[in-house]
Amino acid sequence: MTETTTHSPTGHQAREALSPGVRRISLDAGGLPLSALLSAPAEGRPSRATVVALHGGGMSAGYFDGQAHPDTSLLTLGAGLGCTVLALDRPGYGASAARLPEGQPLLDQVTTVRAAIDGFRDRCPAGPLFLLGHSFGGKVALAMAADAPPGSVLGLDVSGCGHRPAADAARLVRGHDRSLRHLNWGPLHHYPPGTFRAAEQIVAPMPRRELASVTDWTELAPRLLPRVPVPVRLTFAEHEGWWRQTDADLAELTALLSGAPRVLVDRLPGAGHNISLGATARAYHLRALGFLEECLGATGRPAAAP
Repeated sequence: MTETTTHSPTGHQAREALSPGVRRISLDAGGLPLSALLSAPAEGRPSRATVVALHGGGMSAGYFDGQAHPDTSLLTLGAGLGCTVLALDRPGYGASAARLPEGQPLLDQVTTVRAAIDGFRDRCPAGPLFLLGHSFGGKVALAMAADAPPGSVLGLDVSGCGHRPAADAARLVRGHDRSLRHLNWGPLHHYPPGTFRAAEQIVAPMPRRELASVTDWTELAPRLLPRVPVPVRLTFAEHEGWWRQTDADLAELTALLSGAPRVLVDRLPGAGHNISLGATARAYHLRALGFLEECLGATGRPAAAP
C-alpha cells in the first residue's frame, strides 16, 4: 500500500479536493494498481470494522467523499464512528485505467477487487470486513459476498441496485440520451448546492467491457444472490429510475437472497439514484453504519476498547 499524488493527463499536478482525514493510496491487486481513498479512526483508537465502498458506473471513489457539503462524506463519517473506510476506484477507473482502458466485466472485477482488499488487510488489519456498494458497485459487492470464504465478510449494504430493471440498460451503451441525467440523478433539488460542479472531479467514463456487462445482471442475479450468506441491507431512493421497486418486486428480490440470515429493505425519501451525494446522504450513511453495528452485535463482538 502506497500513498499517491494525483496527476492530470498532461503531467501537471491536479488538485484533488479531499475531506479532512481522507488520503489517496494505491493498492496492489495481483500486479495491477488500484487507487483508493482511505480514512481511519483517530490515532490510538482501534477500528471497529473495515468498510469497503464500491462506486457505481461512471463515477470514482470520490463518490463516497462528496465535496458539496461535509455531510455527504461517508469516509469522514465512518472514521468518526470508529471504522476504517476504504473507497476503491474499481478496475478501469483511477490508477488502473491506463492498464485496463476497457475495464473488466463484473465477475473479473470481483477477482481483482478481492485481491486488492486481501493485500490491504494483510498490511492493515482493521476489524471485520463490511461491504458497501452503489449501483454497479453493489453488483460487485453482492457477487463478492456470494463467493467469499465463510466468515470473511460481516455484512453487506447496497444502494441503487435491484434485480428487475425499470429502464433499458442498453441506453447506457448508446449514450447521449438526455433522459440518462434524470435516471442517474433524479430531481436535482435533492442535492446540495455545488454538487454538480464538485462532481466534475469524480465523474469518469464507464469502460467499454463494464458497459457491455451491464445487461448480464438479470441472468447473474438469480444465480448469485441465493449464495450470499451474510446479512444484507438494500436501499432504494424515492426517485430511483433504474430499478423496479414495487412491493412485489422487492419481495421477489428478498426471496432470491435465501441464504442470507437477514435481509432489510429501506426506501429513502427525498433522494435520487446517487444517494451518497444527495441531501439525504448523511441519513443513508448513518443507517448503513447502524446496520454494520447490528451485524457486529449479532456476532457477539464487544465494542472496541479505547
